[in-house]
Amino acid sequence: MQSRKTTILTIINAAIFIIMEIAALNMLEHNDSLQGLHVSESIHALMAKTWGASQGVKHYFSLNKENARLAQENSALTGQLLDYENRFAQLSASVKDSALVRKSEFVYIPATIAKISINKQHNYIIIAKGSKDGITKNSGIITKDGVVGIVDAVGDNYSYALSFMNSEISISSRLGKTGAVGPLVWDGKHSDAGVLKEIPLQYKFQPGDTVFTSGYSSIFPADIPIGIVGKAKIVNGATNDISVKLLQNLKDIRFVTVVSNTGSKEIEGLENQEDKEGGR
Repeated sequence: MQSRKTTILTIINAAIFIIMEIAALNMLEHNDSLQGLHVSESIHALMAKTWGASQGVKHYFSLNKENARLAQENSALTGQLLDYENRFAQLSASVKDSALVRKSEFVYIPATIAKISINKQHNYIIIAKGSKDGITKNSGIITKDGVVGIVDAVGDNYSYALSFMNSEISISSRLGKTGAVGPLVWDGKHSDAGVLKEIPLQYKFQPGDTVFTSGYSSIFPADIPIGIVGKAKIVNGATNDISVKLLQNLKDIRFVTVVSNTGSKEIEGLENQEDKEGGR
């Protein structure tokens, strides 16, 4: 009983103290201009600090949104730049060459990665664009820093792609823009490493040379930088396997560009026709 009374008295005393402090602050603010000024300054400083902290939080989240917007714009600009380069190459071709060779047209669609696998031998990517957005099967997926994967299945709003970090994928690639061509495959271990295979020994190269897409497939346009040449290993005394440091770390991607070849069906049709005729 005594303990209860003590607790009640303590609460009452604390309440009286708080009321008196509030009253004293009010009197100081209204009756003494100098002391009132100090009180107001303290209150305003506290308000400014609180407001500044809240604005900092808002600014942080607005920066995230702005970074996302800029990344999406960058992805779209990557596609536009490659498109212009492809068109320029066509315009620069001689009349004779342009009459004999029709370069494929590519369409570039910016997209966001919805899900990505990086810890398996058969990794995949799901992008938040589908057939409603113009995505088709066997479209390539790229960034400004290289090749990411190939679309394998398409839904209305999402698409499933095989990542370059997948043993089933190889990319036709070239040493420099005029060197030997061979398949580039994932090294099976790292998210930023590949191996350029089957390069004949007579072709010269140096560590630090750039590896580009060759343009010898209907999936990727030519001359997209992919990686940097590292060490080489002779295989069966006939060819080099060359380690390649990828320009794009495949763990660090969120925004990509999907590149679709509008002439791919015609090319595939011709290839299938040739296969049938060859089997006769």
